[in-house]
Amino acid sequence: MDSLLKHMVDMTGHRDHTMLDISVISAVQELAAASQTRVLALTTVRGQVFVRSRAIIVAGSVARMEEHTDPTLPGEPLSDYPALAACIKRHEASADTLCADGRHLLWLPIWIGDQVTTCLEITNPTPYTGATIQVIGGIVSVYRNFQNLLDYSERDSLTGLLNRKTFDDQLAKILQSRGEPEAEKPRPVDEERRHHTDTERQWLAVIDVDHFKLVNDKFGHLYGDEVLILIANQLQSSFRSQDRIFRFGGEEFVVLLRSITLENAQKIIDRFRTNVEAHDFPQVGRVTVSVGFVSINAYEAPVIILGRADQALYYAKSHGRNLACHYDELVAKGLLTTITSNDTAEFF
Repeated sequence: MDSLLKHMVDMTGHRDHTMLDISVISAVQELAAASQTRVLALTTVRGQVFVRSRAIIVAGSVARMEEHTDPTLPGEPLSDYPALAACIKRHEASADTLCADGRHLLWLPIWIGDQVTTCLEITNPTPYTGATIQVIGGIVSVYRNFQNLLDYSERDSLTGLLNRKTFDDQLAKILQSRGEPEAEKPRPVDEERRHHTDTERQWLAVIDVDHFKLVNDKFGHLYGDEVLILIANQLQSSFRSQDRIFRFGGEEFVVLLRSITLENAQKIIDRFRTNVEAHDFPQVGRVTVSVGFVSINAYEAPVIILGRADQALYYAKSHGRNLACHYDELVAKGLLTTITSNDTAEFF
């Protein structure tokens, strides 16, 4: 009982999804005496659901977040987990299966409403007793409630996208990880085969809806809000599952693109821009967006990174709109002046 209470206190003390994941699998691993426990993320890409391990703990080791050699891949198809797929389809609380090697797998989908984006997977040599499953179920309930609270505090109420406060935290984490010494960073298996011109980087894109004030003035705020919701849907369908999408307020959005080359970043951003241009917005008709983007440098202040992306956005807005402009390219062509580092500068 003391151990259970200790884990409950630990779980309820976190205000961060990463630490909450680590806390819940540590609790389950100890209290269920499991051989392995994982947090699985479920994402939908073009109508197909994929499963990807987000955090893991193995007996005798400490819990850790999973590192993936190719972050562009969404994971394994849910169809590779037939028992879990059937459980989710039937909206059930759990599913278990016996593997060919004798291991027992127990899956516990984390239902938030009628949606599942997270699942606990517990591996054990023998089946669990009803009492153990009841304890695990209690932990899962606390985990679900706190995950729901974190989601609520991190989300924009209109679009459901991540909010500005969450962006500040996410960018700080990226800058911290990018600033680690090279020897401490995990290296992809095929890193030595990459050409130096194909270096993957993190990117920040600032997006603004063109002539949005005219939409509100002509059609009213209800249609303006509908445009923002539809833009948010286009963002979620155009960008990858590992990218992070934020609403900054008004008609402005920000995307953090993870581990990708300049060429692919440009393709993804242009795909989003053209998807918006081709979309027929009810009553309003045609809507376009302008984008400014920049690579993330761990040695620059966040306000400088934002300011550079905003400069590129302003260039797009003042040169015809419906454009996606890369800050470094504009600087190289002499079309923009480089922003020097100044932590006190403000761009928003």
